[in-house]
This record gives sequence, structure tokens and C-alpha cells, in this order.
Amino acid sequence: MNEKLFRAIDDRRDELVALTADLIRFPTVNPPGEAYTPCAEFIANRLRKRRFETQLIRGQDTPGDSDRYPRTNVVARFDGRGHGPTVHFNSHIDVVEAGEGWTVDPYGGIVKDGRVYGRGACDMKGGLAASIIAAEVFMDVYPDFPGAIEISGTVDEESGGFGGVAYLASKGFFSKPRVDHVIIPEPLNKDRICLGHRGVWWAEIETKGRIAHGSMPFLGDSAIRHMGAVLHAFEEELFPALDRKQTQMPVVPEGARRSTMNINSIHGGQTEDFFPGLPSPNVADTCRTVIDRRFLLEESIDQVKGEVTSILDRLKRERPKFDYSIRDLMEVQPTMTERDAPVVTAVAEGIREIFGKEPDYVISPGTYDQKHVARIGHLHDCIAYGPGILDLAHQPDEWVGIDDMVESAKVMAIGLDVLLRGALRG
Repeated sequence: MNEKLFRAIDDRRDELVALTADLIRFPTVNPPGEAYTPCAEFIANRLRKRRFETQLIRGQDTPGDSDRYPRTNVVARFDGRGHGPTVHFNSHIDVVEAGEGWTVDPYGGIVKDGRVYGRGACDMKGGLAASIIAAEVFMDVYPDFPGAIEISGTVDEESGGFGGVAYLASKGFFSKPRVDHVIIPEPLNKDRICLGHRGVWWAEIETKGRIAHGSMPFLGDSAIRHMGAVLHAFEEELFPALDRKQTQMPVVPEGARRSTMNINSIHGGQTEDFFPGLPSPNVADTCRTVIDRRFLLEESIDQVKGEVTSILDRLKRERPKFDYSIRDLMEVQPTMTERDAPVVTAVAEGIREIFGKEPDYVISPGTYDQKHVARIGHLHDCIAYGPGILDLAHQPDEWVGIDDMVESAKVMAIGLDVLLRGALRG
């Protein structure tokens, strides 16, 4: 047991709590991307005092980037005193909107009953704070360590990560030889290692129609009714077929160990901005829906898309006047890091030391920024590990447990010890 590391982290418990609360107080809401720059500057200023070299990097011309809402990321690096690998802790600083139902100020960083409350407490400012404390303590206890430590706070993960990790990966920030191991402190429970995620395909389907007077719909062609036929076919054919597909990936929760599809939105006919008047009587000449298809390691992206387009093509043959278009919005392949990868082995060692048990190895039902590390950076020694309970993410009264953050920081510090100093316990 590394008592020096553990005592040092215990001694900085209050600092860990204060740092988490400070991060929550930046309302980094995405969309639109508020308070990114001041939050990134806050992280940079803190790490600069610990002799990290820091950079603020804007995701120029990425979705949502503007002078009003710049996609500002922070990357900090500390080089040790000898040659060795680089361990990178990556956390996203953006949070979803607060929504309704809160009993505390969502951006107050309230501390009570052994918890820190606020939007982003769990997902994932508590994990960011834990990684910072873990790195700083490791540097204090082992000042002569070889290699390097990087910490980043990146944006837009909640909307795909294109202005954050994807942009940085395209610039070489998540590739060898700069970086060897990546830990993303997403909230997947303190005794679990997340090896990757299911795949995702987002697409927009549009059905076409012909406008006409609503009192004489037979003179037009309703795109909404055509979309109704699409949804009916999905219900009768596609959803049952997806439900039968199982995976060997250890996805949590168990319901996600099969293929799924969600209808994200439907928009048809005229807009609803006629208030306080009344809508005009028109037959809808267009209807759009966005689908969110999550798929398994055992499926190919061509197969996934083909299951949808085959239904649409059949309707075009069989249904009078039916016509459609389909547009890809995003596609990401499933990813799963090998269980014997160095970063997995290192964090597993920490979990054994802190909790006295073997870690659970899981796969996330949804994607996170590991997708960009793998597909753009071509770096596959990457996992998600951090404090927090995934089910609390995006909920009212979101919180992270203080004990959980302290224990996760200890696991991260042991991970650094194994990866940088080779301190396997055996």
C-alpha cells in the first residue's frame, strides 16, 4: 500500500471539495457553450502555479464556435526528470442545461451531507478535480518521476466533442509520441473501468409531400402521413429485430447489451411560432425525424444503415407518392480497449489496492470522447475511469460523493505510479 500517496490525498480532501465546487460555479452550459473561456482560464491558472506548461486552444470553425461562444480548451503538461511515457487525464468542462426540478442552486457548488451538488458535479467536474489532485499529489510525493503528465479540460463532449477532443486530436494532441496513455474521468462508478462504448449512427430522415389547403387534403400529399408509415414500419419490423441482437461487450446497464434506436425528434408541416394567432390550414409538404441508432461490436455500419434504408426503399416501391431523403449526421464505430492494455492494468491495480476487489470491466451505452482518441488520434490505450454514479448525470440535484472523489483520486495516483514508475505490486 502506498501510504504516502494516500495520506497526501486525504490531507487535501477539503481542497478537492473546494476545487469541485469552484468548477461547478462556472455555468459551462452546452448548447450554446457558455463560460468555456473563464473555466479554461481558471484551470490553466491553477496548473500554471504548479509549473505545468499550459495552452488555451480554440476549436476554430468547429460546430457552434463563434466569437461570442468560442470553443476554448485548456491543455497542461508537466515533464518529469527523465525519459518515459506520458499519461493524459482528459475531462470535458461542458455541462447540459440545468432543467427543472432542482432543490439547490445548480451552479452554487453546494456542499452538504458528504456530497457536492450542482450541474456537472457528477458529469464530470468531480472527476476533473480528482484527476488534478491525484496528479499534483503524485508530483509532490515522487518529484523525480520519469515521463510526463498532461491534464486537459475540453469542450462540447455533450454535443459530440467536435470542438474539443476531436479538434485537439486532429492537431496531434492525442497521438504518439506525444501521449501514451489516456484516462477520461467520466462517472462510471469508482470500482469500474470503462473499456469503451457502443457505436452510434445519427441520421435525419425527411419524407416529402405536396402542400394543399387543409380542407381539401386530397389535393395535396401529407409528408406527415408518410412519416407515420415509416414509424409504423420501424415499430413492426425494425425495433423487434434490434431487440433480438445481443452483444458479448460488457455494456451497462444490461438493457443496453442489445441494439437500440431512439427517435430523437419529429418536425412536420409549418412552424409553431404562430402564437397568439392560429395556424393556417395547410397539408404538410415536408416532415423530418432524427434517429439515434446505437450498435454493437458485432455489427457493421453498412448493416446498420441498410436496415433503415431497406425499409424506406420498400415503402417507396409500395406506397403511392412516397419519397424520402436521408442525411448522415454522425457515425462512430464501437470501441473497446483490451483488458491487458497498460492503462487498464494500472488502474485495475489501484482499484485492487483501494477497494480490495477486482474491478468490474464495463462498456458505456453511449459514446464519449474516447471515440476521437481512437479514430483520429489512433491511440487505443484509453479508458474511462472516475468518481460518480452514471445514473445521476443530467438529473436534477446532480451530485458527486466526496468519499468517492477521494478514493478515485487515490486510484488515479496509483495508476500514475504504475505507468510512470513501473510500480506494479504483483
